[in-house]
Amino acid sequence: MQEIIKRLEAKRAAARLGGGQRRIEAQHAKGKLAARERLELLFDESSFEEWDMFVEHDCHDFGMGASRVPGDGVVTGYGTVNGRVVFAFSQDFTVFGGSLSAAHARKICKIMDQAMKIGAPVVGLNDSGGARIQEGVASLAGYADVFQRNVLASGVVPQISVVMGPCAGGAVYSPAMTDFIFMVKDSSYMFVTGPDVVKTVTHEVVTHEQLGGAVTHTSRSGVADLAFENDVEAILQLRRFIDFLPRSNREQPPVRPSGDPADRPEYSLDTLVPPNPNKPYDIRELILKVIDEGDFFELQPDYAQNIITGFARMEGATVGVVANQPLVLAGCLDIDSSRKAARFVRFCDCFNIPIITFVDVPGFLPGTKQEFGGIIKHGAKLLFAFAEATVPKLTLITRKAYGGAYDVMSSKHLRGDVNYAWPSAEIAVMGPKGAVEIIFREDRNDGAKIEQRTEEYREKFANPFVAGSLGFIDDVIMPHDTRRQLCRDLRMLRDKRLENPWKKHDNIPL
Repeated sequence: MQEIIKRLEAKRAAARLGGGQRRIEAQHAKGKLAARERLELLFDESSFEEWDMFVEHDCHDFGMGASRVPGDGVVTGYGTVNGRVVFAFSQDFTVFGGSLSAAHARKICKIMDQAMKIGAPVVGLNDSGGARIQEGVASLAGYADVFQRNVLASGVVPQISVVMGPCAGGAVYSPAMTDFIFMVKDSSYMFVTGPDVVKTVTHEVVTHEQLGGAVTHTSRSGVADLAFENDVEAILQLRRFIDFLPRSNREQPPVRPSGDPADRPEYSLDTLVPPNPNKPYDIRELILKVIDEGDFFELQPDYAQNIITGFARMEGATVGVVANQPLVLAGCLDIDSSRKAARFVRFCDCFNIPIITFVDVPGFLPGTKQEFGGIIKHGAKLLFAFAEATVPKLTLITRKAYGGAYDVMSSKHLRGDVNYAWPSAEIAVMGPKGAVEIIFREDRNDGAKIEQRTEEYREKFANPFVAGSLGFIDDVIMPHDTRRQLCRDLRMLRDKRLENPWKKHDNIPL
């Protein structure tokens, strides 16, 4: 028995050491934590239970039979984050460059299967050189097994990927199918084909960072949601983020105690919207002043900045926030903002998170670039997402709500539960001047007449009362009263039940 215990401890020590102290120090020299250090930061103290510590690969080709490390390049298991169960895997770059073998993949699949059985989020800490070439197709099969789990878990449990090193080739598709992707600046990158292949095929010279770094994917491609300065910041923010999410689609969002009164007035909002309808303002001010304690976890802040998405709390309960941003492109919807918001709305609907929509949208962005890029299909994604959603939906129009964009932004016609407007709201087919120039085409060259007609149109439509008279707006509220109204409505909608017609799945315009 003593001999077995000694062997057990030796195996544990070897597994904990991964690829050895020298490689761990090399990881530290790059500003990166080791796989187990990342998990220690992620989970509550002493809560992590490791699985499959002794698993080894079963490859004998290319001298691999003589090179085995317990754990085989990935640490898997579960623990608690702020007291709630979370499953995680952390790839170990010090062992075979974190490359994925068949055994490595089986470990990941095991925790994903278990997470779905009990209903708990899955976090993947990715730091891998890709498929283990020595294993050939067995490694590729391992990736496909993980991909299949990503698809089955989608909409069942939250899936979060944190890319903390290389993630290239087929490996990128697992994070791509998870709900959120976080990256670390200067030490993580994602791409399907690397700079050398790009140079050979297209003759473009590009660095790893330019091609697939954190800044590229959070500001240009929209692949990633957030970029952090280092591993420690990424994991601490991940802990904060997980706190907003329910454990599974069978649970309601978590509720955290809040000392922020639900009926708190915010009189500064009465002057937020400028008197000049063409002057921009920052919609973030409204968000931060209405939610609990100004605690807003914004997603993709550097991508499609004309729309804002993120999580907040109202009376301690998680809500999703979608808001047009008048500071960027006047808040117009375009291809990127439509995709960004649609993805977020669908996540909220999957996981029972109420959606609050703040609207100031003059329409869809015009131009050949948008039309040739498929704005019709992409805009329809956001329309589809809001129309499909069955969670509580609250909408507030602060200023402009013009044309089809009015419909798209969680209007009453898309089963909005409660739709409000501020007195400054303008709800119409288009802006007064454009409308008048179409209606009174014969007077277009008469400036005085056009100005007079514009004022008449503004009097009639540049206010919320026509929509209110038709029942499309439930009430016109004072800006300072916004928080109180939204909190009351969320309480009223807490037990809302609404089901879509039975279907195998929908066919969203992808």
